[in-house]
Amino acid sequence: MKYIELPAEQPRQLTFYLAMEEYVARHVLEPSEGVNGDCFFMWQVDPSVIFGRNQLLENEVNMNYCREHGIGIYRRKSGGGCVYADRNNIMFSYITAEQNVGFTFNRYVNMVVHVLQRLGVDARASGRNDVMIGDCKVSGNAFYKMPGRSIVHGTMLYDTDMLNMVGAITPTDAKLLSKGIQSVRQRIALLKDYITLTLDEFKDYVRQQLCDDTLTLTAADVSAIEELEQEYRSDAFIYGNNPAFTLVHRRRMEGVGDFEARISMKNDVISNVNLVGDYFLVGELDHQLLDKLRGLPLEHDALSRALPDRIDDIIMNLDKEDFIDLLIQQ
Repeated sequence: MKYIELPAEQPRQLTFYLAMEEYVARHVLEPSEGVNGDCFFMWQVDPSVIFGRNQLLENEVNMNYCREHGIGIYRRKSGGGCVYADRNNIMFSYITAEQNVGFTFNRYVNMVVHVLQRLGVDARASGRNDVMIGDCKVSGNAFYKMPGRSIVHGTMLYDTDMLNMVGAITPTDAKLLSKGIQSVRQRIALLKDYITLTLDEFKDYVRQQLCDDTLTLTAADVSAIEELEQEYRSDAFIYGNNPAFTLVHRRRMEGVGDFEARISMKNDVISNVNLVGDYFLVGELDHQLLDKLRGLPLEHDALSRALPDRIDDIIMNLDKEDFIDLLIQQ
């Protein structure tokens, strides 16, 4: 696997690295090389909140806290939940030509697990997207597909500012913040507590374990990434467009994620549906799923006839009947 490095290191916003993933997938990865053509790189950023492609900013981020503490707010193109990152976290990016989402995701997560296990850490894969040390989470990961490419990226909690981690996504009331820190600290593992390597030494170790080749991008590559980055920095991409809606139905589905179905009704039929949450998208949401709902009555039989039998080909692990129940709130 190739390690992708920049020609010069300098502080960058998180949007640069999201654009770098996409650029590498489109212009650098050579699918003809198979696994040997896979690409990987690591990065760190100033305090930032990153929320998923299908999440609503107002549902996930404490914007006042972020403004007061200089924490950047960004959206990514992958699904999954909202995460906090800072210079004491390491972000991993993995780009492959493999198109089987489940296989790609499992391969990446297991690569991370094996790296930690070789350091003597009791690490294991868990749930949809987590790497655990014992019963505590040390890494959360997400993915998205492009034509002919898959991108997986995630956090590695070497250390972090717990106050910012909790405050950026929870109320700022001092009592709630204190309880939140205690609660989160019981559920997460900081890698520094389990290994003797410094953060930089750990990064060197990961690179040696996973990569056998290096590709240094050119100044022209960097310029192209900076141009692509502008999409990620735009208000339209970060804040999105939230049309008016008539109904809001919420549900958490084990192994799938949190859902909020926002449904607009006109003349007793569905005129629009917006599905938000931390689910993982593996197909085309609008074309394969949401477009089929428009113009239908909000009734089980009509929805069942219109929808494909395999919803899990569109949203990972989602059962068709569970989705219909969410829409009609049964």
